[in-house]
Amino acid sequence: MNRILVGVKRVIDYNVRVRLKPDATGVVTDGVKMSLNPFDEIALEEALRLREKGLASEVVAVSIGPADVQTQLRTALAMGADRAIHVQADEALEPLDVARVLLAVAQRETPDLVLLGKQAIDADNGQTGQMLAALWQRPQATFASKIEVEGTVARVVREVDAGLETIEVDLPAVVTTDLRLNEPRYVKLPDIMKAKKKPLATQTLAELGVAPKRRQTVSQYVAPPTRQKGVIVKDAAALVDALRNKGLI
Repeated sequence: MNRILVGVKRVIDYNVRVRLKPDATGVVTDGVKMSLNPFDEIALEEALRLREKGLASEVVAVSIGPADVQTQLRTALAMGADRAIHVQADEALEPLDVARVLLAVAQRETPDLVLLGKQAIDADNGQTGQMLAALWQRPQATFASKIEVEGTVARVVREVDAGLETIEVDLPAVVTTDLRLNEPRYVKLPDIMKAKKKPLATQTLAELGVAPKRRQTVSQYVAPPTRQKGVIVKDAAALVDALRNKGLI
């Protein structure tokens, strides 16, 4: 393979407790720690491992968003990506428009493999990879827990409801990664310093020929209900009675 393109997204760090804005129009992001989407971090780690095995010559990270996204792209460069592309977008894009942006980047970069996290932990849509493959008219393998590349074919073990499924896809292809694929490496200070000198290009949506459209509107955000306190029962019979009283059996 010549090049691997990895999509990464800036999200609220998974250790942060998300809080709603008082007017219920979204979640609080001011002063909140932001990080790489964990699934995208796994995708990047896998790309780096493939390069280290001599199966790829270059790893390119791409992210869409405001100027602050460059912080996460620098993290991707510190992990080991060779260069990064920032697509400037001041508003959050819907999955279809994200796929269209990634398609435009892929057509310019001509990667042999596009790796994405299976979903982002903020919206949890899990749609971008599939949409990109359809627009690009290339094979796809989703929820990958193992990836092997041999020549122009990628063998992917994917997690499905019934267990594990192994499929082969011709390259170029789109693969989305699951949690059990790998453990991302720890970024060290010397790598962070080196990342500052790595190339990071900025492009606009207009330059890529993408005009986002708003297809859905969110009226309000609602916090999940508070979890009720559990009840301790003496034995199995009491448990059955409690479940029956709640109408669960």
